[in-house]
Amino acid sequence: MNLLNLDQFISEHVVKRPSSLFETDMRDHYFQLKTAVKGKAVLVIGGAGTIGSSFIRAILDLRPTKLIVVDLSENDLTELVRDLRSSDDLEIPSEFKTYPIDFGSPIFEQLLKFHGPFEIIANFAAHKHVRSEKDPFSIAAMIENNVFKAQRLLHMMSENPPEHFFCVSTDKATNPVNVMGASKKLMEEVILSYCNQIPIRTARFANVAFSNGSLLYGYLNRLMKGQPLSCPSDVKRYFVSPQESGQICMMACLLGDSGDIYFPRLQGSQMEFFKDITDRFINFLGYDVHLCRSEEEAKSISIEEAKLNGKYPVYYFQTDTSGEKLFEEFYTDFDTIDLETYQNLGVIKNTPRKSNAEVQLMIEEMKKMLYSDNFTKKDIIQLIQSFIPTFHHIETGKNLDQKM
Repeated sequence: MNLLNLDQFISEHVVKRPSSLFETDMRDHYFQLKTAVKGKAVLVIGGAGTIGSSFIRAILDLRPTKLIVVDLSENDLTELVRDLRSSDDLEIPSEFKTYPIDFGSPIFEQLLKFHGPFEIIANFAAHKHVRSEKDPFSIAAMIENNVFKAQRLLHMMSENPPEHFFCVSTDKATNPVNVMGASKKLMEEVILSYCNQIPIRTARFANVAFSNGSLLYGYLNRLMKGQPLSCPSDVKRYFVSPQESGQICMMACLLGDSGDIYFPRLQGSQMEFFKDITDRFINFLGYDVHLCRSEEEAKSISIEEAKLNGKYPVYYFQTDTSGEKLFEEFYTDFDTIDLETYQNLGVIKNTPRKSNAEVQLMIEEMKKMLYSDNFTKKDIIQLIQSFIPTFHHIETGKNLDQKM
């Protein structure tokens, strides 16, 4: 990956920015950020993923005295520690520990009491893939993680609230067309119902280029395994770099008012087709695209022979899977938007929110269905639509697990 110089490719061919989009905003608010973090205890949940680890890198520059990181992936936590310890530009606090623990478990509650109180808590533990809505069981697991566990965490924190709490959202929560986006919209409803008790903020943002598990990240694995590439030809997205993802989450966590929803100020012209990025990626590696007409054709080609001929096999297809939105949006026409406070950040203010009682009733209805012995994907979608009228699910009967 060092030979590839991934950072250079992202900067020049994906986000097309020589420096961070938020460089000016970070500089303008540096004193406020430093004051909020220096000498404080920080807990990062889901901190071993791309966004969580980028948040950690951003916040370490502000000198916290304690950092506890929780993530289900023991392997990713190991790599996080190796990466941080191997970086000469980071000052790691003397009290730094990582734990492979489910944040919805009783063990996590014990950890929270033992290591707390924390002044800053950030939650990045989430199901984030549209592909996770295969059937009733995958959807139930997604809602349990993104919604039920988020509420349980808030309940635990309410006894000893932090000074700052952040929970990551997604652009797909705006007018959602898939269950993942709808589950994050439900999560927003849950956390916002606590914003009078706990200083809460969240962020909706673009695809993070080459983030763990993403389509582009998969290209790195396909290359190492000598396999062809494949991607939709008709889907375009906004992109931010991993560094930018950590910065926007950190600023959202530490600045603004409780209940604020942050988003990057990007123009429609800045959206990129996955196909175009793929073409550039192949060219960046020094090859031309060998265009394939099917998955079977792509898999039948000898990668080594193709590379000797200066080509790499790629299969492009038209999107036909459930829950795929062909474009991105961060807010609706009904939201109150602040575009004055920051240069490249927007903030959704005063979002209408449900009461704790309304949210609890919603959670109880969902649990009643999801913990029963008989429910279908359609049943869950209809129940979510009763809570989120803007949820218009796109169902095609196909999912991404059926794609190469």
